[in-house]
Amino acid sequence: MHAHMPLIVTLAAALGLALVLGFAASRAKLPALVGYLLAGVLLGPHTPGFVADVDLATQLAEIGVMLLMFGVGLHFSVDDLLAVRRVAVPGAVVQMAVATMMGGGLALAWGWSTGGALVFGVSLSVASTVVLLRALESRGVLESQNGRIAVGWLVVEDLAMVLVLVLLPALVGLAAQSQAAGGSLGGQELWTTLAQTLFAVAAFVALMLLGGRRVLPWMLWHISKTGSRELFTLCVMAVAVGIAYGASALFGVSVALGAFFAGLVLRESEFAARAAEESLPFRDAFAVLFFVSVGMLFDPLVLWERPGQVLAVTAIIMVGKSIAAALLVLALRYPLNTALTVSASLAQIGEFSFILVALGGSLGVLPPEAKSLVVAGALISIAANPLLFSLVEPARRWILERSALARRLEQREDPLAELPTSTERRFLAQQVVLVGYGVVGERIARALAERDVPFIVVEQNRERVAAMRAAGLQAVSGDAADPVTLVQAHIADAGLLVVAASETTDVRPMIQTARTLNPGIPVLVRAPNAEEAELLLKEGARKAVHFKGALAEVMVRDVLEALQAR
Repeated sequence: MHAHMPLIVTLAAALGLALVLGFAASRAKLPALVGYLLAGVLLGPHTPGFVADVDLATQLAEIGVMLLMFGVGLHFSVDDLLAVRRVAVPGAVVQMAVATMMGGGLALAWGWSTGGALVFGVSLSVASTVVLLRALESRGVLESQNGRIAVGWLVVEDLAMVLVLVLLPALVGLAAQSQAAGGSLGGQELWTTLAQTLFAVAAFVALMLLGGRRVLPWMLWHISKTGSRELFTLCVMAVAVGIAYGASALFGVSVALGAFFAGLVLRESEFAARAAEESLPFRDAFAVLFFVSVGMLFDPLVLWERPGQVLAVTAIIMVGKSIAAALLVLALRYPLNTALTVSASLAQIGEFSFILVALGGSLGVLPPEAKSLVVAGALISIAANPLLFSLVEPARRWILERSALARRLEQREDPLAELPTSTERRFLAQQVVLVGYGVVGERIARALAERDVPFIVVEQNRERVAAMRAAGLQAVSGDAADPVTLVQAHIADAGLLVVAASETTDVRPMIQTARTLNPGIPVLVRAPNAEEAELLLKEGARKAVHFKGALAEVMVRDVLEALQAR
């Protein structure tokens, strides 16, 4: 009856069932992504009942890949990555290498080819940015130091995966030529192929950075002048899909890379926020279709026929690479809480793993069961991820109570966690203790420095603290909610406490510690809203600022007024 409109049937079935199961997953306190994958399983050819058109679903999934990568480009921030580069870059690179070796070794033990084992290992090494962002947002820690480190870590993984997606087709093609030639192709052909691929990528990137930066904002500016919302949305979607297709057709690079750079170029224009807002419904809808199409690849029989393999894959995702990440974070001198948060963030796989395993399957590198194993690992790890996050703090307390080594690591000397012995006396009495050195904190610090008011900055970001020390400022690395950190900032002798950290920061422990050690100290805090400001005033804050306009200017004025009133 409906054979003449398979696209409509596929869309209706996929979106409708994804809605029902996504809602059910959310009510069960699971990510909606679990529901989308299960919808694909039910609509796929491996389960009884209605089977959606797999070819159409695959094409819709390609659009989903384009829009997912377009969204990654729109939200990619070089500044955010640079702020945590000392832990995110080496940590992500080493952790991906370790996870790839674990997954690849497992696949080789199963008798897979070397190429297939390598692709399989890489697919298990990268976590889902979508799952992570939603997990951090739901817990209100996205803007915290731990949240920034986890997001920066995944940004590095995303960039690495973009490179893998670019090089994989070329390398597989070279391997096929070598096999056809009886294995006679050697290192010269490998380097030639890599050089050609990288040259094509470089040409595309140069075109986007040199020409795209001029043409795309100019085009959006003219479209926006028409006042037509639908034309602006149409332009954004045409840019995302058109550049992705053009990158593939003209330069031979992946549609993922093309869409990523389309978003990256638009991010630098004045229309970036509007482009992200207007394209969000389309990105969300096609992302759902992408996850449904991935679920259609999953054969539930793998749970019955290969339970040992599923368990091994899940163990690598949730245990192996998480332990590796935690050890790396601790080795880089970050606290146990940060290590546990990052390890919980990475204990899942998602969209890039699906993209890579689908590409590996289409290139004939991976055996058919690889897709089912990856999807099974994703379903289990994503479903369990909220539980892992909830166990971070209890696990930290349990480890510290029972491990002398953990306590020593937590209390180990960190040169940035205390003031240098050469600190001048005027910074140790009646000084301003400034918590947070973001946009607002930096403005306050500049105003204090201009008036030669002594102050000490407390900041969780060790890279910022190191930069402040290099600039001659007095700064302490640590969490101001920890009394030890405020003691290092000499809060007992301070003349004013100013909390300018992110609005998501819980400032109550800071106020309580400051009041305990210095009962008469005035406290000026940043609050997210009027209700929270009232509560903070009751906690002992002298003033709680929640002005949504020029917040930095308001807080600078209030700080200076508080100093004059001392």
